[in-house]
Amino acid sequence: MEMRRLIPASFDLGGVRLVIVDDSDSASGHLARLVADNIPDCETVTFTNSAVALDYCLVNEVDLLIVDYLMPPPDGLEFIDRYRAAPARQDVPIIMVTSRDEPEVRYKALQLGATDFLTKPVDSIEFVTRTRNLLSLSRSRGMLARRADWLAAEVREATRSIVEREREAILFLCRAAEHRDPETAQHLTRMAAYSRLITSAVAGDEEQVELITTAAPMHDIGKIGIPDQILLKPGRLTEEETAVMRRHTTYGGEILAGSGSVLLQTAATIALSHHERFDGGGYPNGLRGRDIPLAGRITALADVFDALTSRRPYKDAWPLDQARAYLEAESGSHFDPDCLAALLSRWDEVRAMVEGQQQSLAMAV
Repeated sequence: MEMRRLIPASFDLGGVRLVIVDDSDSASGHLARLVADNIPDCETVTFTNSAVALDYCLVNEVDLLIVDYLMPPPDGLEFIDRYRAAPARQDVPIIMVTSRDEPEVRYKALQLGATDFLTKPVDSIEFVTRTRNLLSLSRSRGMLARRADWLAAEVREATRSIVEREREAILFLCRAAEHRDPETAQHLTRMAAYSRLITSAVAGDEEQVELITTAAPMHDIGKIGIPDQILLKPGRLTEEETAVMRRHTTYGGEILAGSGSVLLQTAATIALSHHERFDGGGYPNGLRGRDIPLAGRITALADVFDALTSRRPYKDAWPLDQARAYLEAESGSHFDPDCLAALLSRWDEVRAMVEGQQQSLAMAV
């Protein structure tokens, strides 16, 4: 019998894939010919083996499924159930072909995720119309999904650009601080590296690791507000001068306060809290224990450890074992025990970093 066109030839879905699953060659062939004659640019894939069809559909993108009910296992109901259980297969429309006297089957199919039904014998016009409509909806859904993916990619790129600009701003501010206090130049890089080691062991979340690592070099930005005669004084500070020097924490918090950037907010927190002590004896607010923000507890440890193991104009670098013994003695008083345990758990990496630093200094001399 010659097939006749049932809808206008101008209808074009622009490349979609239809899968027909029916154990009858004649039935699936008849439906495939209706599609070929009436829905341009629709790729039709037919299966008489439902198990093979299910395997195909689980690994290939499909825009519409037409599934017969009565088939060797898996039958239409089991097919729908297993297909819907797979990831990213919940929105693909499914038409089930049933007999008119099977309402219970239809109810079950709806519960499992069938979208529409066709009754046997299949009416050609009804079949083409339902297929066309569901393919159109499926294509629209796919276009929306692709647009959502595109928008998400654009947002990620815009966010990346913002973060890069924030990091540039932090770099410039850190350079400004270095001009005021030349001793901090390499200190910033090292304490950020120690902060990364601690954060990766304590927090584990890569976003948090990057956030604290990037913000850590801003801990002493408030020294910009300290007078030169105090900041650059070679000898011991008086009590009055020490009180002024301690203001660099609040200055740093004020400089970085008020930003909508999570990165700069973290930097402000670090600047304000990196001289707090776990036992409450620190400054500027005398915070105790876990009332101190995690970023502050991490950078407090990283800052002191680098100061101990680095040579300064007023002292030699401590041997690594001596520095470790000091940190362990201060666990629970100056330092968060969890942060210290995290640093000690990466001790081989810490040792390599410290020894690399000392070798670089020796070569420079």
